[in-house]
Amino acid sequence: MKEDKEIEQILLNDEKYEKFINEKAEQEFNQILEDAKNLKNTEIKDFKKVPKEMLFSKKAVYLVINKSSKTKSYVNGIQAEGLLGNKEILREKLVSGVTDSFVSDDNFVKFYKLEA
Repeated sequence: MKEDKEIEQILLNDEKYEKFINEKAEQEFNQILEDAKNLKNTEIKDFKKVPKEMLFSKKAVYLVINKSSKTKSYVNGIQAEGLLGNKEILREKLVSGVTDSFVSDDNFVKFYKLEA
């Protein structure tokens, strides 16, 4: 009952209630910041260490250099797999770790990193 009276007094006094709400919001915000600091955004740049099932996923990043227009861009693993087309031999070489790059038409495609 005593706790109910304290809560009732806090609710009746707008200033105390607002201070209570602000403190609560600040605590929650600080907790979110702490959680964000604990998240480690790891990147794997060594092709040999990449799990084979992740090579053609959204988290894989490939560097694409167009030979004719001399431009450089980045695509994800799904797009890189599309650039491979039906070249199963190249795909097998990539999955087995023999090579980390391939040529498709005017594009040179090379594994860049995996964002985990």
